[in-house]
Amino acid sequence: MADRTTGARRSNNGPARAATTLGGPAPAGGKAAKAPRPRWKRRLLNTLKVTTIVVLVVALLGIGVVAVAYTRTNLPDPNAAFLTNKSNVYYRDGTTVLGSFADQNRTSLPYSVMPQSIKDAVVAAENRTFWTDKGISPTGIARAVYGILTGRSALGGGSTITQEYIKILYLTSDQTASRKIKEVLLAIKMGRSMPKEQILQGYLNTIYFGRGAYGIQAAARAYFNVDAKDMTLQESVALAAILNNPSLFDPSDGPNNVARLTSRYAYVLDGMVQMKAITQAQADAAKALPVFPDVPLSSRYGGPKGFLLKMVEAELTADGFDSATIQGGGLQITTTFDAAAQAAAVASAQKYTDAAATGAKTKQDPAQLHAAIASVAVGTGELLALYGGPDYVANSRNWATTDRSAASTFKAYAVVAGLRNGFSLRSTFNGNTFTPKGDTTTIRNEFNTQYGTVSLVKATADSINTAFVDMTQQIPNGPAQIIKAANDAGVATGAGWDANNRIALGTAEVSPLEQATGYATLANNGTYVPTHVIKEVKDLTGKVLFTSHVAPQANIDPNIAKDTTFALENVVNEGTGAKVASLGRQIAGKTGTADVNGHIISSWFIGYTKQVSTAVMYVAGDAGNASLDPYAKQGDATFFGGTYPALTWLDYMKVATNGQPKLTFDPPVYVNGSATPTPATTTTTPPAVTTTPSVAVSTAPASSEPPPSTKPTTTGPPSSRPSSSTSAVSVPSGAPS
Repeated sequence: MADRTTGARRSNNGPARAATTLGGPAPAGGKAAKAPRPRWKRRLLNTLKVTTIVVLVVALLGIGVVAVAYTRTNLPDPNAAFLTNKSNVYYRDGTTVLGSFADQNRTSLPYSVMPQSIKDAVVAAENRTFWTDKGISPTGIARAVYGILTGRSALGGGSTITQEYIKILYLTSDQTASRKIKEVLLAIKMGRSMPKEQILQGYLNTIYFGRGAYGIQAAARAYFNVDAKDMTLQESVALAAILNNPSLFDPSDGPNNVARLTSRYAYVLDGMVQMKAITQAQADAAKALPVFPDVPLSSRYGGPKGFLLKMVEAELTADGFDSATIQGGGLQITTTFDAAAQAAAVASAQKYTDAAATGAKTKQDPAQLHAAIASVAVGTGELLALYGGPDYVANSRNWATTDRSAASTFKAYAVVAGLRNGFSLRSTFNGNTFTPKGDTTTIRNEFNTQYGTVSLVKATADSINTAFVDMTQQIPNGPAQIIKAANDAGVATGAGWDANNRIALGTAEVSPLEQATGYATLANNGTYVPTHVIKEVKDLTGKVLFTSHVAPQANIDPNIAKDTTFALENVVNEGTGAKVASLGRQIAGKTGTADVNGHIISSWFIGYTKQVSTAVMYVAGDAGNASLDPYAKQGDATFFGGTYPALTWLDYMKVATNGQPKLTFDPPVYVNGSATPTPATTTTTPPAVTTTPSVAVSTAPASSEPPPSTKPTTTGPPSSRPSSSTSAVSVPSGAPS
């Protein structure tokens, strides 16, 4: 899969994404970080700290006190003590239930029934000295004591199976020192008094493997649909690798997980060879991952909400919660999702996918048309709603986090780059067909429309490709500057981000989630706020364990952001996004449609008010790269972003903005230009000229996305088909706009 529900991705000069599809560390810029100490110095200082703490604790408690505590500590009955508590997930109001994570799914097996392969694989994966050690790790205990005194997890990262087993038996979130000390003492006592086989049996019957499965029997069923006793060597090694962190290693959660699992799988196999549990020949024969069959997922993830729950899991993992605690730790998780907005996202997406499929000239399969919606609160980075697909269980690809050609929606970042490099909203560019300097391929507009000399505002409103290519080649290192502007807005570099003079036309692949984030930065006057889905996490007692905190980053000059917003307002007021104006609020936005080899492969509308930024994308086919043309609205020449994507956006935003005050955008500043603003209604006639177009041409203005009954006047050479953008552009084959 090509989505980014989990996993990190970053650009060289832009924001990095945490191991979730959401916000992350700051982009480059700002104050330089203080140089860290060399690694060996940090390790030495940490070792000295831990040693000092251990000595002090022993001195304070006294050997006699420890001995008494040890004597009075009784080992629990694993079957009686181990009990998961369902973690509940709520919408942003903290009371409306979004969903929940797994109840306990566990079937205990006797040691004799457990296959030798899983016993050896787990030992190789987690604790290769298990059969010879005393059940404790001195460094693990030191970490525990250090954790007690510093308020950190007492047994986090325990290095023996015995310690981890004790930890499993205490899934409550209580972080008191007394409980942590008891865990340490229990681990010591268990290591001395319980046979290794009994410890390993209990561990294998209780450890969490992901997919709601506790213990190897439930895991074998959840991953391979077989009983544990029938598992192959490959299947045993895979489960041993996955249990380390199911959120990161479950292969069903995307290609990043598959890559991580492949690496850890090899590590486990190598350990089994070192332990002489298997021969090198056996390891070589089992070096490939096993086949993971389609096993029905829990109905908890059914429907559109499954995508939200998976995003919550991923972000909790990135915030330091382990899989067992997320699933069975009794957490009370309040998300950023708004119940009404989410319902509207589902309703509008499904309404128009059905309409496009059934209303086409030839009826199409609605399951092959994919609408995606991502909606972000401006200024806070809270993800208000997301539609990634109709049913996570049926198809786990999240279309809202899947990168596809951004088309002309990428032009917003070109506007930022132009304003950063001396141009203004009044600057004029070539709106006619021309061949860029040093290029051999002609650049055209939709229907070969000739616009003549156009201002940057006009070029944005009508999405005139030739003007944006003209501007790009005039900006020093223009393509790189446009990429940097996108990075600064919060969009990470990905596939198709080639630094050529057509980068503004949208060859770059971006997800709806990132585009909603990037446009929210513009709405927020240039301040980027990482997008996130968790507001607060409490334990069963109501104690707050985690509260979200994001650091705003002023990456784009506020005046440039204001001018960019003004240009995007004209897309709605006079240009290709006019259908959304009926919302009755000030809106800035951009349409986009990508044409590759004569077929429309993605269609967009992204727009924002002062409070909410929402991106809508349509793609088709199993991989999201099929032609959208068969689904075009009757009367339209192609699947324009100004029709179904804009209509989907409008229906959703009517609900998402309901009850919000009608705030207005800040007026344009006209950086690098006249201090006298030009009213939006006069932008079709450009004011003062500040740049010279590459080619002298005549003006023939026309809408780049005409009404169904009309077509614009064309004067240039004929085009084989309308292509590329809702900004109505025609570009060479293979170059979306």
